[in-house]
Amino acid sequence: MLKLHLFRFLMLSACLIFTNSCSKEQQSIPDVYVNFMVNPSSAQYSSLNPIGGWVYVTGGYRGILLYHLSLDEFLAYDRACPYDYQKATAQVHMESSGITVMDSTCGSKFIILDGSPFAGPAKNSLKQYRTNYEGGQLYVFN
Repeated sequence: MLKLHLFRFLMLSACLIFTNSCSKEQQSIPDVYVNFMVNPSSAQYSSLNPIGGWVYVTGGYRGILLYHLSLDEFLAYDRACPYDYQKATAQVHMESSGITVMDSTCGSKFIILDGSPFAGPAKNSLKQYRTNYEGGQLYVFN
C-alpha cells in the first residue's frame, strides 16, 4: 500500500514538473530590486516630460522603459521580453508609433498602455513596476 502511494506521488510530481517546464511562457522574468527616483522636468529626462513621452533607464532585469501616460500618471516596464527573457538581445524598444514596443529578437509586440502582447510568440505581458508621481518626482519601485 505504501509503495502504491509513493508511486502515485512520484507520478503526480513528474507530471507537474514536465507540464510547467515545457513552455517559455511559464517562466517569469526574475525579480530584481527596483527603487529609484527621476525628475521628468530635468534636462536628463526631458523626453519623458510631455504626455506620451518615454525614456529608457538602467535598472530592473534588462533595463526599464518609463512612459508618461497622463498628467500625473507614469508607467514603468522591464525591457526584457517575457517570451525569451534569458537572451541578452531579447529587449523591447519603443516603435515609431509611440504606443507599441517590440522585441526584434522574437518579433513580439506589446501595447504600452498595459504591456499586453498583440503580435509575435509572446503570451505574457511585460513585467511592470510600480510608480508614484508626487511633488514633481517620479518614484519607480517594486
